[in-house]
Parts: sequence; C-alpha cells; structure tokens
Amino acid sequence: MIQDFDSVASRFGGRFLLSPSEIAGRLAGINTFIFDWDGVFNNGMKQANGSSPFGEIDSMGTNLLRFNHYLRHGTVPTTVIITGENNADAYHLARREHFDAVYFGCKNKNDAFSHLCRTRHLAPHQAFFMFDDVLDLGMAAKAGLRIMVGRNCNPLLNDFAGANQMADYITSSTGGNHAVREAVELLMGLSGRYEDTLKERIAFSDIYLKYLHLRNTPETQFYTASPSGIIPQAIP
Repeated sequence: MIQDFDSVASRFGGRFLLSPSEIAGRLAGINTFIFDWDGVFNNGMKQANGSSPFGEIDSMGTNLLRFNHYLRHGTVPTTVIITGENNADAYHLARREHFDAVYFGCKNKNDAFSHLCRTRHLAPHQAFFMFDDVLDLGMAAKAGLRIMVGRNCNPLLNDFAGANQMADYITSSTGGNHAVREAVELLMGLSGRYEDTLKERIAFSDIYLKYLHLRNTPETQFYTASPSGIIPQAIP
C-alpha cells in the first residue's frame, strides 16, 4: 500500500489546492462519483445536434475508479453524470458502463445534486465531483471532493475556484486531452490500491468478475429539469 502521498503527487503536473494527504482522507469517505460532461469528457465543442463525444481512455478510467472503490470498500459506488445539455454520447456511455443516473438539461446543477442526495440518501460530503466551468461552481462548493479541469484560457476562474474552496485539484490535462483519466490516476494512486486495481483487472480475477457483475446489474436512470423540479425522463 502506498503511504507516501507526496511521492504519488509529484508524478502529476496539476495544481494541488488541498494537500495530497487531505485529498486521500476525503476520498476514503466518498461513495458517489459525479461527472459533468461538456469540457470534462471532451473539449467542450458541440455538434449541431448538441452532442459531444467521449474517449475510451476516459471511459476505462471511470471503470478503474469504480473497481478501485470496490476493492477498498466492498461496494460499487454510485456513478452519475450531471449535464446542462441533451447529449446522446453521454447517454450511450452511461448505459454501456451502467452508470446509475444521468441528469440532463439541468442548467442549475444544484437542483440535480439536491435530488440525487435526497433520493440516494447521500450526504453532500460523500460525493466527488469533476467539473470545468462557472455553472458547476455552486455544486462544487457543496461536494466533499472536487477536481476541476484545467484550461490555460481561464486562469482567473481557476484562482476563483481555489480561493473560494470550490476545487481541491486542477488538472494539467484539458478535457480534450483526457483530464478524466488524470483525475482517476491521481485518486487511485492516493488510495493506496493502484497496483492491486490494475493487477486484478488485468487478470480478470474472481474479485473483478464479481465487481463487474454487480456493476452491470443496475439500469441507468434518466432525469431532467422541469418547472416543477427534477423529474424522470425517458431519453430522446
């Protein structure tokens, strides 16, 4: 088990707003992983139909992160996408990887987060949130562990998030260059179970197969914002 958090952190080029040991401590209490979509799984560019893609490198990262959690806690964590848009690629990834929920069309992400906490009996400090921009900051202020995607174009926004305790780490990789995988590598390294996670996954071991069965059991639920609040919604 890796105990030298600073040694792990030295391998990463991002900006630590919380010490590596403090990030590791908060990670131990996380049971839910929440991701924004645009600017996180991609560079934020949109097609005419409103969609934006993802990469398999980041997809693999989300699976490794969930398996790493399973090795540490014996449970599959809740995994959620919260996005302000209507994005077919996000739905595809969520269904294929058996994420628990997608909240789409949620311009006020606090509403989606409140609904998630209420329906999943989740305390805000138990949630990890990965995000990239201004409309995410209100939710980031409430989550227990926050990683922000770094971009050279908004250094003042990065400073604002740090000064107002809305981010704990800012990635060196952009959303279009696998920032999700950077975040996953960091968290797995700080968990102390990085090598175990890879070895069990490579071997397709019994414990990995058990995790995979549990991971693939739930069907993804979809929600959207309406004038009356967050409601279940079949995807288009």
